[in-house]
Amino acid sequence: MQPNMKMIQQMQNRMAKIQQELDETVIEGSSGGGVVKAEVTGQREFRSIKIDPSAVDPEDVEMLEDLIVTAVQDAMEKAQALSEEKMSALTGGIKIPGF
Repeated sequence: MQPNMKMIQQMQNRMAKIQQELDETVIEGSSGGGVVKAEVTGQREFRSIKIDPSAVDPEDVEMLEDLIVTAVQDAMEKAQALSEEKMSALTGGIKIPGF
């Protein structure tokens, strides 16, 4: 069975639309009860970091660094899950490497 070209084109168009949606979607991750917030796109592109002044302790910079790493990781994991969810809807659950 060979897929017809129209079906392949439709799938490519839907994939392009999903990728555009992921690129435009901003996902927030946080740590420390929200004192550090990181934003990434659905394509896992880092956008920003916001730090509540209460998290800044000159005597404990290491804790702030850990909070930043945790917030970025949280945002990236959420972006990955969103990407997998959208691509799964397109592929019927079949995993495609790189997506």
